[in-house]
This record gives sequence, structure tokens and C-alpha cells, in this order.
Amino acid sequence: MDQDSDGEASASVCSEGGSHDRQPCDNRAEPECCFLALAVKMRVAAYVSAVMLTCTWCVLSEPRLEVPMTLVRNASHQGALCLDGSLPAYHLHKGFGAGATNWLLQFEGGGWCNDLESCFERAGTRRGSTRYMSKFEVFSGILSNNASLNPDFYNWNRVKLRYCDGASFAGDAKFDNGTSILYFRGQKIWRAIINDLLPKGLSKAKKALLSGCSAGGLASFLHCDNFTSFLPQNASVKCLSDAGFFLDEKDISLNHSMRAFYEELISLQCLFPQYALEFIKTPFFILNSAYDVYQFHHILVPPTADLHGRWNRCKLDPAACNPNQLSILQGFRKDMLTALNQFYTYSRRGGMFINSCFAHCQSESQDTWLAIDSQG
Repeated sequence: MDQDSDGEASASVCSEGGSHDRQPCDNRAEPECCFLALAVKMRVAAYVSAVMLTCTWCVLSEPRLEVPMTLVRNASHQGALCLDGSLPAYHLHKGFGAGATNWLLQFEGGGWCNDLESCFERAGTRRGSTRYMSKFEVFSGILSNNASLNPDFYNWNRVKLRYCDGASFAGDAKFDNGTSILYFRGQKIWRAIINDLLPKGLSKAKKALLSGCSAGGLASFLHCDNFTSFLPQNASVKCLSDAGFFLDEKDISLNHSMRAFYEELISLQCLFPQYALEFIKTPFFILNSAYDVYQFHHILVPPTADLHGRWNRCKLDPAACNPNQLSILQGFRKDMLTALNQFYTYSRRGGMFINSCFAHCQSESQDTWLAIDSQG
């Protein structure tokens, strides 16, 4: 969450080219309402070939778009504070031309803290305080303003929501022992940022996409329907989760390590997208690897389940995995496809691109979002 297969993973859940074969649109949208499925399809489909061609030079040659931070000045009056009590923040690059009334909001990822010790530690870093964050953020991939590298969203209003609550923008609590304070106010941070953006044009959005990567991808699941409530009724609204489909899966020692992690905070299992997804009404698109690297390292083979490091080489290089390890990885892939199958079978307003790359977060990086040969 914090950060070869046989190709069947994509084929099992995607139509040709990697998109769901059902229309991920609603009848309110304009003719181009399939912007999300088309964009993800074009951007991610050539990932493997792009990397093999090592075309990073063409990405690096593009000028970097550095967007300044905006602090939500009245956030404290709304009870919206980062773990350490600092003000929440976002980065906004204004849209123009045909995209001036369209909005893309991207939740930043960065793992979770799940107890007081880890949350106090996090509060002293950029993951828990805007005081330690860079004041400028590079926008690339889905946030790029380059028409050739991000043709679907380059001229939209693009926003990156900085992550400082440690729980996917989902908490609303406070810890105070008389000497130290922690603010778990992710839900209020989310609302405070939205309230700050509404008078800047979000309230008049014609199209809007709520997206996020990793822990931010999980936030997209959690806040998708709520996002629509802030927007005009005739707006075309959709959501995207990139690497946020965290499985309720047993690890190699047959323990539910990830479930135990969540249970430090909450006993309900609705934080797992596979259980929450059926209740989301807004059109949703899932971008994920069936061999997600983070889940491989922290859900399937967490350090506590591999005390002797027998999986270390396999984690670093899939080619170094032995037959038994490969079989376990294939089993994880099958479990992910099974968890996604109900959404694939019954969704009339959603789609997915599930690939077999050993990757985590593919929308924010330019070489995985759109490479030099991905428009052919």
C-alpha cells in the first residue's frame, strides 16, 4: 500500500486491448464519455514493451512540470489536520481550453500507520505532516500537461491531494494523552480540500475523475460516491483506483496478516475493496497488476512470514523464483481474479485493466502511463 506470466491475467478480465468489454459510462455522459476506459487502455497496454525498449530518454527529455503547494488555510476551523496538527494541502494545476471545466483529483499514496508507535513516527515525516513535504510536486503520467504524453487529461484541472493522515483519508478521531497529540482526521481533510476547490471551479465541473494510487487508490474506493455529492447532477463523474485493490488474502504461513493489520484500527472488513466495491454506485475503473509488487512483498510474503529470508531473491527478481514460489504467485493472481470476477460479471458501469506486470502504481509514472509506442 506504500509503496513472466502467461498473459491470461489480462485476458481473464479484459477484452482485447485490456479494457472491460462493457461500457464504463452512464447515459448522462457526452459522446466521449468513455474517456477513462480509453485512456487507461491506451496508456497501460504497452507497458512491458515500452520498458523493454528502454525509452526513458524520451520521457526525461520533457520539461518537468512542478506545481506549488496550496495549504488549506481554514482547515483547522473544520477540524481537518494532519497527524501532527499541521494544515492539509494540495497541488492544483489549472485547466485550459476544452478542459477548463473538467477536473481530475488524485489521492497521494503512501501506506498506513496502524498503532500509536508507527503513527507518532509517521507524524514526524512527510507522510504525516505538511511541514516536511516538498513545496512543489512534479506532475507526470495522468497528471501531465503534455498533450502528446497525456492526451485525455493534459488540459484538465489536475489536483494532487497530499496524504498526511495515515489512513487513506478515512479517519475522524484524536489521540491526546496529556503530553502528545495525534490527529486522525483524514475524512475531514478530504472535505476541507473539496470545500477549498469548489469555489475554484469544481462546483461547476462538467466532467470529473477521482483517482489515486496505492493507499490513495484505496481512498478512491472509499470516497467515490461521496465525491459525486459535491458536483452538479448533470456532471459525468467517474472514479479510478490504481494499485488500490488490496486483497483479503492469507500469507504464505496461512495467516491473515493484512486483516490483522486493519484490525488494529477497525474490526470491519469493508476497508477491503473486494467487499466495498459492490456498494459503489458511481462508474468505477480498476487498474491493477495481478502480481502487484507491494501485495507480493507485504500481503503474500510479509517479513513476519519469511523470517529466514527464503523469498528474498524471488522478491528482488521473479526470474529467481523456484517452481514452488511461482506456483504460490500464480495462486495469488488467481485469487485476485476471483475477487474481481463479480465486478467484471455484473458491473454495467465500470471497467478494469488487470495486467501481469510486477509493478505497483502505473498511472503516475510517465513510462507506464504513456510510452513512445503506446499509441500504435
